[in-house]
Amino acid sequence: MDSLSILVVDDEKAQRDMVCGFLRKEGFQVLGAISGEEALEILRSRSIDMVLSDFRMPGLSGLELLQGAKKINPETPVVIVTAYGTVDSAVQAMKEGAYDYLTKPIQLDELLQLIRRIEERQHLVREVKELKEKLLDRFRFDNIVGSSGKMQEVLSLVARVAASDSTVLIRGESGTGKELIAKALHYNSPRSRGPFIRVNIAALPETLLESELFGHEKGAFTGAAETRRGRFEVAHGGTLFLDEIGDLSSSLQVKLLRVLQEREFERLGSTRPIKVDIRILAATNQNLEEAVQEKRFREDLYYRLNVVPIFLPPLRERREDIPDLLDHLLRKFSQAQRKKVEGISREALALLLKYNYPGNVREMENLIERAVILTRHNVIIPEDLPSYLRESPITEQPERADTGKSLTGAVEQIEMQMIRRALEVHGGVQVRAAEELGISERVLRYKIKKYGL
Repeated sequence: MDSLSILVVDDEKAQRDMVCGFLRKEGFQVLGAISGEEALEILRSRSIDMVLSDFRMPGLSGLELLQGAKKINPETPVVIVTAYGTVDSAVQAMKEGAYDYLTKPIQLDELLQLIRRIEERQHLVREVKELKEKLLDRFRFDNIVGSSGKMQEVLSLVARVAASDSTVLIRGESGTGKELIAKALHYNSPRSRGPFIRVNIAALPETLLESELFGHEKGAFTGAAETRRGRFEVAHGGTLFLDEIGDLSSSLQVKLLRVLQEREFERLGSTRPIKVDIRILAATNQNLEEAVQEKRFREDLYYRLNVVPIFLPPLRERREDIPDLLDHLLRKFSQAQRKKVEGISREALALLLKYNYPGNVREMENLIERAVILTRHNVIIPEDLPSYLRESPITEQPERADTGKSLTGAVEQIEMQMIRRALEVHGGVQVRAAEELGISERVLRYKIKKYGL
């Protein structure tokens, strides 16, 4: 990790030189400034990790420098140095957003300890930022696999809705990827820097779910040893994803309706309303219209949730996405398992293309992960797949007039993707790409010409 860059601001040359010299000996990158005005110019021109400033200076005071520094970069920690005993100045600086304060004469050991704390904080801030950048990249629309017309319609709708704060109800069978769509909505929205909080309603009993959602005060019930924030509070500034919303009890439906209407709630054991700024996304695999008719789900809540409905089609209704999904999952799990599994044999591919996937994409993920783990070859063969899939007769699946043509096309598509990937990995060097693919260079050249690569 690069050493911390520190800006020392003091109009007294002896004090400034002493602190700068000490910090340079400790290995930090140090700049000095004689005034608040000069310090602000430096902060505007380059990135600084920490500011150490005297409180009383001619021209801009330390407090005014603090205010200016926060406008340039609110994340930059500013430490104020005050004369001994001027507690009021220190308190005022802390209220304005100072990270901490020191008193004169500066104890160098105390200063060093403070800098180490800031170093740890900056390291954590960078880690969190990098993690968020990875999440933002992972949930870009173009990273969601699905080129079929139905999935393109879904992604088009998600792109149009993401920037709004409207409540979205995501519908679809189990395993179709409802949480993936919810994350795409969040990470492509203005709330992407805020938290994404998921609650699986079906996984918690009602007594625990109420506390999980709304939090509780100390002593609110037996076992409530301390005050606890609920998911609504934790999600403030971000998105709350309520999965399996159809399993919500009648009493909690009433409370959720109020939050949707008022954007406020009370913790268990409290009468103090808490305001929250959140976007709510919900998902279900149930027929909510039927539940409304049977009085199991409130009609007013249904309309509050169903502002923008998104329906995810099952995998059997978008079979043209299967080759791309297989290729994506093979790369994902080969990398995760650190195994060089380069493809799927023609026989295994025929089984995977014909299968109906009642568990949808989640089931496919499990199948490919299992196959990658079990295979002893550089390609997945039928023996690597579950027996129920191998023994399932093809005639059980719906037949189409162009089945043979579709299968051939799917095989060629995956072959083309494997060749393209091998060429990219080896910088277009055909000899190396052919070695990785296990074919001769002559065959590779033929394939490149055939597919127009």
